[in-house]
Parts: sequence; C-alpha cells; structure tokens
Amino acid sequence: MKRTALLHAELSRVIAMLGHGEMLVLGDAGLPIPDGPLRIDLAVTPGLPPLAAVLKAVLTEMQVERIVLARETLEREEGGALPAWCAGQLNLAPELVSHEELKRLSTRARAVVRTGECTPYANIVLCAGVTF
Repeated sequence: MKRTALLHAELSRVIAMLGHGEMLVLGDAGLPIPDGPLRIDLAVTPGLPPLAAVLKAVLTEMQVERIVLARETLEREEGGALPAWCAGQLNLAPELVSHEELKRLSTRARAVVRTGECTPYANIVLCAGVTF
C-alpha cells in the first residue's frame, strides 16, 4: 500500500515519470486541454474534486521547484493574495503569466489534470524539481 496521500494510479505514475523541469498542469473544469499532453480527468460533478484537494495530494508525491499562475488568478483575489485553493500549500512565489500564456504552456506539459473546480482561473502549472 502507498505511503502518500495520492491514490490515483495514473496520476501517481505520471508524477513518477516527470523529469527535472517537466510540467504537470492542474486545471479547473473549464480549462481547455490541448492535444498532446496526457489528459487525466478527475472531474465528477461541479466542485468535485476541488482543486485544493488534488493539489494537496499531488504535493505529497511531487517535488516542485517552480509554479506558474495566470495573472488573472491573483487579480480576482483581494489585495492580489494567493487564492484559497493554493494558499498555505506552496512555499514558492508564483511566476505570473497571462491566462493565454498559461494555456500555451499547457501544450508542453506531460499531463493536464482536470478537476471539478469551477472557480474562474483556478489553474496551476507545477514544474518538477529534483530531490537531491
């Protein structure tokens, strides 16, 4: 039995395959998923699973060295703070790009994970780091 919180076999396999600098995108229910990256669709119904829960589970297995958020994500938050779905889970300052650029970045990701999150611009690019 696994020791981490992530039980989804396909998602765990993708994380294990990530090389240094490769990207995994966690997206809301509306993020368009381009041809190319593996599509892992976790969405069951609006709001399930929430992005925060998927991010929390992924972070138990993935070493992240860089994160990318759309500027629009922070513009929706009071004072430009990190949104509730990622606040307290990340100890990295996000790199900010336009939402259009984030969608372009997702074309180069190893996989895009679709959640049931329905908060606008609730998307994050996780860039793999190394553990040594």
